[in-house]
Order: sequence, then C-alpha cells, then structure tokens
Amino acid sequence: MADLQTIKSELAIIGTGFAGIAAAVFASRNGITTSQIGVSGGILYASGYFDLMGVHPVKEQKVWNNPWDAIDALIKDVPLHPYARLSKADIRESMDQFVGFLNETGLPYKKEDDRNVSVITPIGTVKPTYCVPASMWNGVAALLDERPMLIVDFWGLKGFSAMQITEMLTQNGRANLRAVRIPFPSVDLSTDLFPERMAWSMEVEENIVKLADEIRPHLNGAQVIGLPAILGIHRTETIMSGLKDLLGCDIFEIPTIPPSITGLRIKEKAETTLPQRGVHLFSQKRVVSVKSGKNGGFVLDVGDRATGEPEHRIEADGVILASGRFLGMGLHAGRKNIQETLFDLTVFQPGDRSDWHQKDFFDSRGHEINQAGIEIDETFRPVGIDGKPVFDNLFAAGSILAHQDWIRQKCGAGLAVSTAYAAVRSFMKQVKNR
Repeated sequence: MADLQTIKSELAIIGTGFAGIAAAVFASRNGITTSQIGVSGGILYASGYFDLMGVHPVKEQKVWNNPWDAIDALIKDVPLHPYARLSKADIRESMDQFVGFLNETGLPYKKEDDRNVSVITPIGTVKPTYCVPASMWNGVAALLDERPMLIVDFWGLKGFSAMQITEMLTQNGRANLRAVRIPFPSVDLSTDLFPERMAWSMEVEENIVKLADEIRPHLNGAQVIGLPAILGIHRTETIMSGLKDLLGCDIFEIPTIPPSITGLRIKEKAETTLPQRGVHLFSQKRVVSVKSGKNGGFVLDVGDRATGEPEHRIEADGVILASGRFLGMGLHAGRKNIQETLFDLTVFQPGDRSDWHQKDFFDSRGHEINQAGIEIDETFRPVGIDGKPVFDNLFAAGSILAHQDWIRQKCGAGLAVSTAYAAVRSFMKQVKNR
C-alpha cells in the first residue's frame, strides 16, 4: 500500500447525518480544525421537519403541545435518555445555533419557541413537530384556518397522492379541500418521475411559469396550494415566490416519501458551506480503520465506500462518533448480538435476539432493538461494561446513543443536534483546552 496523505486535525467527526452535520457546524463555529467523514445515509430520508419532543410515553401515544414540558416528563420517567444529560438551556441553544446556520446558508426554518406545531405528512396524517422549513410553514397556517386549499400531485410521481392527503385531512376535520393531478412541465405523462430530478428541473426559470400554467385552470377559488417538496434545491424561496406571484395564492410544500428533497437540501448546504468554514470534508467516504495514535490521539484511515481501500489518513486529537444506528452502519445486527462497527464499543441491547422485537410490528410499546446503542457518561464519552469511559477523547452523538426511540418519541432532530452540541463542548473542555 502506498503512503497515504496525512491530514492533521484537532477533531474528526465520523458521520454526515444530522448529528455529524450539527457537530461540524458547532466545531467550525468554535474554531476547531475538523475533518468529517461519511456517506449520505439517513439525511436523505429526512422529512425536513425538526422534531424536538412530541410523544411520551410511547405506549400511551401521548402527544405534547409543549416540547419542553414533554422533555421534563421524559427525563423524569427515563433518566437514562440522552436528554437527561443536557439542560433545557443547552438544548434550546443548540437548536437555535443549528437553525441559525441553516438560515445563514439560505435554507430558512421557522418555529414557535415554546410549542409544537401540526404539520402534514406524506400520507396525509398530521404530526407534531418543533421546527419547519419556511417552504412548509404556510401549511402550518393552512391547517388552522378554513381558506380553500388545493393539493397538487403529478402524473408519474409515485408515493404521493393528493387525493389521499385530502381524504385524510378531511377526516381530521379540515374542510374546503380539493385534490388535482397534473402533468409535470416538459415531461411526457407516461414518464416515471423522481423528486430529485423534478427539483433540479424546477431550478430552470421557464419551468416555474409552465408549472403555474398547469395549476391555474384548477384554482377555482383556492387561496392556498400544497405541492410535493420538489420546488428546487438551491432556489426554493425564489421558486415559491414566483409561483405565488403567478397564481396569487400562498404556496407550501409537503414532504414526499424518502428519499426526500428536504434532506438533500440540508446535505447540499452543509457540503457547500462547511468546507468554506474550514471543515475538511470526506464526502461518500468511510473510516476503514482506526487506531491509537501519538499523544493519545487517533489515526483514522479513510477510504472509498465501495472498495474499502484506504486513501487518506487523519491524525486527530479526538473523535466524535456520529455514525448512526443500522442505516448509517454505526451498528451491525448479527445473528446473536449487535456490535458497534469501528471501535468495538460495548452496545446496550436486549439479552437475547428473541427480545429484539415485539410479535406485533405496530405494538404501541415499540421494539427493544430501538433502545439499543452506546451508553455514555455525563460528558458523552462511550463507556464500557464497568461504566468507565473507554477513551478520554472519544465522544458519541446522535441516534447511535442508547435508551432512546427517536422515531416513536418524535425527537430525532433535537436528539441529534443537542447531543452533537454537548459532544463538541466536551471535546473543547477535555481535549482542545487541556
């Protein structure tokens, strides 16, 4: 093997999902020389909605209007949940900083500080969330008023049905709804459509006009229009403003089923902006191996995701592990147990594989495998069976952490962002400033 190019960094972040991106944002904000390694993973499955805390207890399916009250109740009942190692002030600050970063990049988000809002899902149900892309904010208001609403879908776009969405919303009590299916600009009716290609197509100015021309005959008094989230990648605000001017209606997006444009937008903004802020990004690469380096640091060999051959070497004073669970390949489920894939860390998990899942897939209690993950100390360092940190300079953040079921608890973004914030802060205290 040829000598590898060596890059020296204070911090290496493993993972480019929500937690990895957030950690890179906080690290760059604090002047930490940072390398980040990872593949797209779960970020492309993101709806764009930032859940802070929406459901607790999971078994009772109790939905909370105030996410901060929900966090208080969660911590009382589940003292090992990662939120229990954070103050509410830190959680709030982390979310504000991360949303501020996205706003700076031209991907604005909106929220109500002390309450969740109701949003429309790709199948037409309504769920609570904390922070919403500005492109979807008009949908929040549209659920609360009775303005005539038109939901639009397209011939050839699978997994998004305007008719289903209107039927579900009508069952939820929203009146004055209509659905329409139209051709997508410059595409034959028999063509299969995919959200990413549609979004790139909408970056072309003439297609904005063509889309408005397709919608206009179906308005019939509609004052607000819901469209699948395909209104561009980089120019969403401009595209929506153009449609509003052409149609005279408020416009909002509804997430599509994964892979989603909303996640791609975050990925694109992060991959464009973070390197400009000093982050050395190894996109679509994996950590092939990791070992102890000089002065207690780490040496990480980074390679191609397909071949696994090392191409670069990173020497880092500390590492934040934000590699996710199974989708991100931070954890691997074997025939008998669950393993952490890079450091061979101890994984909290059910004692026997037969206990991983309930017999009913939709069991209201959830599945024990979704509580599996890495246990940490108060500074977010992974611990072994003895409860002591495995490494003084290894930290963990995001969905790889144990004792949380972020999907059912509706806390995914909040968990990722706040634990990344805590991990970076601990790195600064214990490694960078020592």
